[in-house]
Amino acid sequence: MALQNSIDMMTRAQRVMPGGVNSPVRAFKSVGGTPRFIQRAKGPYIWDVDDNKYTDFVLTWGPAILGHANQQVLEAAHAAMLKGSSFGAPTEREIHLAEAMIPRVEGLDLMRLVNSGTEACMAAVRVARGVTGRDKIIKFEGCYHGHADTFLVGAGSGALTFGEPNSPGVTKGTAKDTLLAQFNDIDSVQALVDAHSDIAAIIIEPICGNTGCIPPLDGFLTKLRELCDEHGILLVLDEVMTGFRVGYGSAAGVYDVVADLYCFGKVVGGGFPLAAYGGKEEYMRHVAPDGPIYQAGTLSGNPVAVAAGLATIEQLTHQAYNQLDATGAQLEQGMASIIEEHNLPLTQHRVGSMFGLFFSPDPIRTHHDVKKCDFERFNLFFHGMLERGVYFAPSQYEAGFLSLTHTEDIIDDVLNKAEDCLLGIYHD
Repeated sequence: MALQNSIDMMTRAQRVMPGGVNSPVRAFKSVGGTPRFIQRAKGPYIWDVDDNKYTDFVLTWGPAILGHANQQVLEAAHAAMLKGSSFGAPTEREIHLAEAMIPRVEGLDLMRLVNSGTEACMAAVRVARGVTGRDKIIKFEGCYHGHADTFLVGAGSGALTFGEPNSPGVTKGTAKDTLLAQFNDIDSVQALVDAHSDIAAIIIEPICGNTGCIPPLDGFLTKLRELCDEHGILLVLDEVMTGFRVGYGSAAGVYDVVADLYCFGKVVGGGFPLAAYGGKEEYMRHVAPDGPIYQAGTLSGNPVAVAAGLATIEQLTHQAYNQLDATGAQLEQGMASIIEEHNLPLTQHRVGSMFGLFFSPDPIRTHHDVKKCDFERFNLFFHGMLERGVYFAPSQYEAGFLSLTHTEDIIDDVLNKAEDCLLGIYHD
């Protein structure tokens, strides 16, 4: 596989960017080797600058649920751009997007558009603190809510990949207001609630996607909801990754839990920089200009991004989710057959079109379980599949994603390549 153009570009990039990238996990530090510089994408495929073609399961880290370069999304964005790329003023299409999202998620009464998942989570926590008058929040080790200071305490994803869960630059004063619980361990949450009377919010990824797709255990989210109600704490579901990805009503609908506040991103922008936060009216009416809790943004509700997001949401019908679930089941069942037939020490999880393959035979319920995985063999698998033209996330801590353009034939081809690769890793 020719890689010279990617190698040359990485050399150039390292001269002008930290690590040669604009987001750490892209640098391949945890898996080694040369990051692929991508020049184009269409449907389920991406092509690098050396013109190598890959079946893509990263899908720009989740947003490309319709497949890359979806025609309706491109046409909507193009039409919007011809009328102006930014106004700094309200537009009718913002209303349309809100009206498309709100009926799908119970408890999402009002919403505000922002530019990134980090912004959405940061704003939601500010609202929770503002309406409760309390300072502390609980987050879960391994869950990632963006790179705001409040959340870089026991963070997942890239921070775990580099073995530095706490970032320099985060002050002790900020960190002391963030309490850490264990995902899927309600007793760890109860202990924190019992010890602290000033908790404003519990924020959680309903499916822990920044440690490779870990679903909540039965009843875990329901118990969180009950605990919040009992103690006057706001429950914040960070659905930046799962929102409109795992189901028509997002993870809240899949697990039948109603949050006080929600955070959305990725899918809602259709591949453009767009995110949102929102929730129950009694809390969102405190946001300026209706109330005193301030949040603003020049590019919030950018008309091109909103057009792309609306064109995406409109195509995500119940039928679309049925198709995505069927594709996910095909991949999951095929991989299960490979694992069973060859007695491979692997574990997998899937929720809808989101999945994770763990190089461990043990149950995976927390990020500590993921830390025990065989990273050396994961790295071999990653590079082996890359050489076979399949692009997975370059970290054991990341989830995989499917799109409406991944066909049965494509999944069968990937399964054949995965079986060949895994046999080489475990039995050669």
